[in-house]
Amino acid sequence: MLGAIVLLMVAIGIEVLATSLLPKADGFRDPGWTIAVLAGYTLSIWMLTVVVRTLPVSVAYAIWAGLGTAVVAVVGYLYLGESMGAVKAISLAMIVAGVVGLNLTGAH
Repeated sequence: MLGAIVLLMVAIGIEVLATSLLPKADGFRDPGWTIAVLAGYTLSIWMLTVVVRTLPVSVAYAIWAGLGTAVVAVVGYLYLGESMGAVKAISLAMIVAGVVGLNLTGAH
């Protein structure tokens, strides 16, 4: 199970990287960045399919989507010049709390 969780975290990291590169892909008009984005998404989803051999798909996907969303929002704020207001920060905290709750109740 630890291996599946580690693989899931790597998949999330790759998905976050691919999503963070979307502005560089320029609406898929830049072939190099487009290939990088598509390769990142492909690798991340493939890793998720491996993870669901061990973890329930509902838990694995909720963690993948929730943490991915939260981390992309933080990356957007720190590196892409996006805003971070109180409502956005609280909403991100609620996403993380939901992922933790799902993990505590469904992954065992």
